[in-house]
Amino acid sequence: MVNVASRRLVAPPVVVAATLGLAAACWAVAAWLMDGMDMGIATRPGPFGFFAAAWVTMMAAMMLPGAAPAFARQVRLSRKASAALPFAGYYLAIWALAGVVAYALDRPHGSLAAGAVVIAAGVYELTPVKRHFRQRCRENAASGLGYGLCCVGSGIGLMAMLVALDVMSLFWMAVVALVCCAQKLLPAKAAIDVPLALAIFGLGLVIVCAPSLVPGFAPPAM
Repeated sequence: MVNVASRRLVAPPVVVAATLGLAAACWAVAAWLMDGMDMGIATRPGPFGFFAAAWVTMMAAMMLPGAAPAFARQVRLSRKASAALPFAGYYLAIWALAGVVAYALDRPHGSLAAGAVVIAAGVYELTPVKRHFRQRCRENAASGLGYGLCCVGSGIGLMAMLVALDVMSLFWMAVVALVCCAQKLLPAKAAIDVPLALAIFGLGLVIVCAPSLVPGFAPPAM
């Protein structure tokens, strides 16, 4: 009985550590896959097979750290460490489907379109829909599918911003990952959320009016 209880106590921390380790490995692989592809707004996703591999790796790198506590909760509730695997699988599958949508919708675009997407992302941060899905992301989820859908609903504006700015940029990937992780783990606070939304909105305006002021936004000079 003591050994069983001990394993139950140890399993969630082990799951968190394994999740963070996998995320770190995916950051390294993503950096390797995207090497030389960062061309600012001129970046193209490339063939679908390459994009799919890069996207899934990126989503694992970006989203797993914030989801680690949810995986641990699932293990604690089910009392089985193996329960984290299907939960995480369904969660990442939802983000993979989001990548299919992103690939289908992404088209060559200029600063006006990119700025408009970023402005829309800033506005979305202040909507009741965003607050609803963000709250659901922080609550206990019955399945990886439901958790993934809620987290996509919460982060869809930020992910659209990433695609519009430069889907192969490690810098924007890190910015979006940091915000998504913080929003999964921390309760909503107007003192933080409103300035963040305004900052995103302001970035969109700068991109529309003076894109040259945004470092790395334009393709590097040949």
